[in-house]
Amino acid sequence: MFLVELVMSFHVQPRMWIALGLGLAAAGGNVLGGLFIVRRNWSRRYLTYFLALGAGFMLAASLIDMLPESIRLAGDPALFYVLVGYFLVHFFEHTVAPHFHFGEETHGAEMRLHRASFSALAGLGIHTFFDGVAIASGFLVSGWLGMVIFLAIVLHKLPEGFAISSLMLAGGQSRRSALLGAVLLGAATEAGVVLTGLLHGVVSYTLPISAGVTLYVAASDLMPEVNREPGPWMAILVFIGVAILFVLHKLVHI
Repeated sequence: MFLVELVMSFHVQPRMWIALGLGLAAAGGNVLGGLFIVRRNWSRRYLTYFLALGAGFMLAASLIDMLPESIRLAGDPALFYVLVGYFLVHFFEHTVAPHFHFGEETHGAEMRLHRASFSALAGLGIHTFFDGVAIASGFLVSGWLGMVIFLAIVLHKLPEGFAISSLMLAGGQSRRSALLGAVLLGAATEAGVVLTGLLHGVVSYTLPISAGVTLYVAASDLMPEVNREPGPWMAILVFIGVAILFVLHKLVHI
């Protein structure tokens, strides 16, 4: 019955099949990030490049594309829902997963506690679920917005997988469990796509909430990690991330 409802819902919105495929691609980024950690052949320095590009692109996408579309769909109440999305992630990060941050975990004493690593998994799962919600909500509005949101999200998928796998290992979990954590994050992303596709009538709520989540992840999670790195290159990459969005706008509107 669920599969029938899913197919019928996606039949009404054909772009949702694209969203479903791109949700899987984004989820694969989580798994790939976890594999890099488990196999110990990935430099944290390179991850910061993705974080910087992702921070700039996500900030631009949330303010230039997602926020105006949210206001067009929901009017002034959209700003309230943006705030709800922003503080939803803030709440979970500071209650469910207070030790979480992007990048390789180094709090050895704290993260030896099994509970801390699993709370981090739950907290980051909120992020990745709304990654899927954002992708699907974008495609419900237009193919352009969906692609922009997908690009914004996929840039930080590797660091998400990297982060949760390193957290699980630091918490005393096995390599298999660490990789499973990354897989669960990917599954949460696809679940967000599927649920939003089934409830496509609520896009006037899900899009502004997703805009708030995107804004939080970019400004409050990614930018602090970028700012930890010395030298000008991280700042330059943030500006490049912003510039990529404007270049895409120009190319599409030619």
